[in-house]
Amino acid sequence: MTRTFLASLCLLFSLVTAAAAETIVVAHDATWPPMEFMDEKATIIGYSVDYIDAVAKEAGLTVEHKNVAWDGIFAGLAGKKYDIVSSSVTITDERKQVMAFTAPYYEVRQAVVVPKSVTAQQLVDLKGKTLGAQIGTTGYMAITKVSGLKAKSYDEIGLALEALMAGRIDGAVCDDATAVNYILQNKEYAAKLKVAFIVPADVPEYYGFALHKDNTALLTRLNTAIAAVKSKGIETELRKKWIGR
Repeated sequence: MTRTFLASLCLLFSLVTAAAAETIVVAHDATWPPMEFMDEKATIIGYSVDYIDAVAKEAGLTVEHKNVAWDGIFAGLAGKKYDIVSSSVTITDERKQVMAFTAPYYEVRQAVVVPKSVTAQQLVDLKGKTLGAQIGTTGYMAITKVSGLKAKSYDEIGLALEALMAGRIDGAVCDDATAVNYILQNKEYAAKLKVAFIVPADVPEYYGFALHKDNTALLTRLNTAIAAVKSKGIETELRKKWIGR
């Protein structure tokens, strides 16, 4: 009887340990609707959140979501404080030097938000103006590439849009889905702001899930699962739910 009981405990312990090993920790800077943001219950929600959950399900993994400030999110990944960064991270050659990326899961464009009274069709039309963006993003990089523009960085894109509403800056640059979400979902913003144009890209810009460079086994597993999410139509349903296009 005692041996049977002990054997059962050992089996239970093994199962719990195995389940724990199958849990991945995913970091988000939850300030970027509709991709990742906080709802009224302080739960992290959004397109990227649902997407990584769907990928994890296909891969036989469970997810622990963690809210992490953007300015330290990649340092945490390098320090292996979590397994994945899912935070609207654009795949760039520079970033690929220090982290690994999954296959792309979303194509993004940079949108320029200005007051409705402003007429502009390209960034050069705003020379001499100050444009804001979240620090370290491709939106901020787009501003700095144009001579004559003044770039101002913010910890969150919401702070840049607040500054724009207050007249402290002349425009803001961020990912197109986020720009549209902020404007259309906020009546105050929608009354005063507009997406003036999309910044032309030299090459297409894509989001990927970022991993530590030596985590090749997880990378392979996630890429297989991403292909399944696409082929099964799950991606299409998530786009309808969160983005509508």
